[in-house]
Amino acid sequence: MNLYFSLSKIPFLKSSYSNKFLFVAFLGIHIPLIGLIFLIVFSNQHYSDLTIILITLLLTLIATFITLIVIHKLIKPISLASKTLIDYRTNRVVPELPMQYKDESGLLMSNIQHTINENEIYLKQKQDLINLLTHDIRNFASQPIGLADLILEEQEDENTTSTYAKLIRESATKQLLFLESFITLLHEEDEIAKAEVKKRTVNIKSVMDAVSQELSSTLSKKKIDLVIQCDILEVVLYNKELLLTRIISNLAHNAIKFSNAGDTIEINVLRIAGFIQINVKDEGIGFDISKKQYLFTKFSGMGRLGTSQEVSTGIGLYLCSEMVKKFKGSIDAFSEGENTGATFTVLLPEHN
Repeated sequence: MNLYFSLSKIPFLKSSYSNKFLFVAFLGIHIPLIGLIFLIVFSNQHYSDLTIILITLLLTLIATFITLIVIHKLIKPISLASKTLIDYRTNRVVPELPMQYKDESGLLMSNIQHTINENEIYLKQKQDLINLLTHDIRNFASQPIGLADLILEEQEDENTTSTYAKLIRESATKQLLFLESFITLLHEEDEIAKAEVKKRTVNIKSVMDAVSQELSSTLSKKKIDLVIQCDILEVVLYNKELLLTRIISNLAHNAIKFSNAGDTIEINVLRIAGFIQINVKDEGIGFDISKKQYLFTKFSGMGRLGTSQEVSTGIGLYLCSEMVKKFKGSIDAFSEGENTGATFTVLLPEHN
């Protein structure tokens, strides 16, 4: 690797792996010629034709041998990348490949290192989910059992039995929501991880129509008005319509959950300085701005009951954040405090 590192310091070889090989081959080819020229020009002796031929052959063999050794050393980055993948696949050995080189082999090593690092984070998150899931399911499962035992002990008291039955229903409902949330989380994290990051033309009108249709029943149920302001037809984004619809829909569902009857939710889509800005604003219960950093964090404990006692796990905002980051954007939130409403802002770079 030392040879590769040294050649990478030469400006005209820094960005091209093939140029490094051509440079070595060029030197190898010209060593016999240079040696022969020096021999003829600077030697005082007269050499026969046969001697010159033999010297030329000898110099060619030496140059070829040296060139092969140098080329063998030069392919070390490829060998290292291959060995790294084998070690990770068979023994899950996490490497520390150099990531500062910009030629083809340097980019290969950098991509391998990034991929392994991302995979390790992904596996750790999955293990955290499994641990949390098994822990909480055990707690949830014990609650109905305890309540059923109490019912058996209090069979003569109908009011008590009715109360316990309601508690069992409430506990079972929470279990179901918990499991559905985790299934959604596992499914969507996989989908986000597999999503192809490439530029696409996104029809904003189709996205907003899909969002409006999806929210209609929930808005009607809570008697909340939705106002959509968007004068943009199409944009080119590192995103696709389905995921963009999901981002906006998740933010809007969150706004509905924490809004009161008669409130209005606004969704604005703007084009600002090379970005598409999406604002979802509500007039609901708001949040403490000092805790903003926890809103998009998984397992942060920021989940709370909605205005109609809807249970919230906070997973929706976490998934929004992951989708936005996946597609080279950013997400932020603002509130002036409790009962002052909240605004969530998504910025996605435009690539027209």
